[in-house]
Amino acid sequence: MTIYNFSAGPAVLPKAVLQQVQAEMVNWHGYGMSVMEMSHRGKEFMGIAAEAEADLREVMSIPGNYKVLFLQGGASSQFAMVPMNLLRGKASADYLNTGEWSKKAIKEARRYGKVNVVASSEDRNFSYAPAFAQWQRDPNAAYLHYTPNETIGGVEIFDIPESGNTPLVADMSSTILSRPMDVSKFGVIYAGAQKNIGPAGLTIVIVREDLIGETLPGTPTMFDYKIHADNESMYNTPATFGMYTAGLVFKWLKANGGLAAMEKTNREKAGLLYSRLDSTGFYNSPVAVDNRSLMNVPFTLHDAALDDAFLKGAKDAGLLQLKGHRSVGGMRASIYNAMPLAGVQALVTYMNDFEKTHG
Repeated sequence: MTIYNFSAGPAVLPKAVLQQVQAEMVNWHGYGMSVMEMSHRGKEFMGIAAEAEADLREVMSIPGNYKVLFLQGGASSQFAMVPMNLLRGKASADYLNTGEWSKKAIKEARRYGKVNVVASSEDRNFSYAPAFAQWQRDPNAAYLHYTPNETIGGVEIFDIPESGNTPLVADMSSTILSRPMDVSKFGVIYAGAQKNIGPAGLTIVIVREDLIGETLPGTPTMFDYKIHADNESMYNTPATFGMYTAGLVFKWLKANGGLAAMEKTNREKAGLLYSRLDSTGFYNSPVAVDNRSLMNVPFTLHDAALDDAFLKGAKDAGLLQLKGHRSVGGMRASIYNAMPLAGVQALVTYMNDFEKTHG
């Protein structure tokens, strides 16, 4: 039986990447040891790191005036690092509130300055994204922060907000690499690796150079972007195995048509699943149609009493990690880049069978 992993993160990785990791686990390229055992300052690992950065720059078309940092601490650490590095003498920042991760970012930012919530979708249980025209911006804000894809609620914002001269900051943890994005429109992009990049423990930060070098007084050394940029992400021992695996994922992306090809496949997968949800009253998608995520698809059954039976049957069919987040319940299918179309087809087939027997 083929197993399909619909976990929101740590999430499915490309099979070809896992197989290469397995083949190189104890003896990387004839070097006689695993990447996990190498010195991060040895020429072998320095080569791995440089190649990973170069491939990410190529895949995302990252301009030369941006630094790429391989950090630790997850996106949650960035909730603090962003205001520490970007307030830059200003008192407040703009934040859009579209879900649980936005709320966490807002709560943390309030420790360091004033937060102006430009708009919120909490009034409808975070089931949509407020239109740009509704955002109440502060003209003096240090930056504008938003979450393009809310992993828990399955709400995605597809158009990049126009922020003018205000640096735009995005938590792309669950949407990075899923489709092309114009990096030049952002001041900072950050993402935890455990969804579309690699193993948990690695965090990617892409930051425009002019935003580096002016932190809040008392900022810890490890939270200063300039320290990491000046030391090429090697100020301390980085997440070496995560960087190595991420590098393999970047090569996998290049070999499979890049982000344009990923977007095409991701839209096909999501379209198939949403079409199934819309075809019956047995299942329901709670998200506004224009904001339906390509990566995270929450859904409910018409009778919540059937949830346990649905999940048990799914597990028996090899469809794992479909339980919705504890804060919202229901189901959630995360269909990141590495989820093959066959996995979504298998899920839809199971949903058809379950409705026939329980509808």
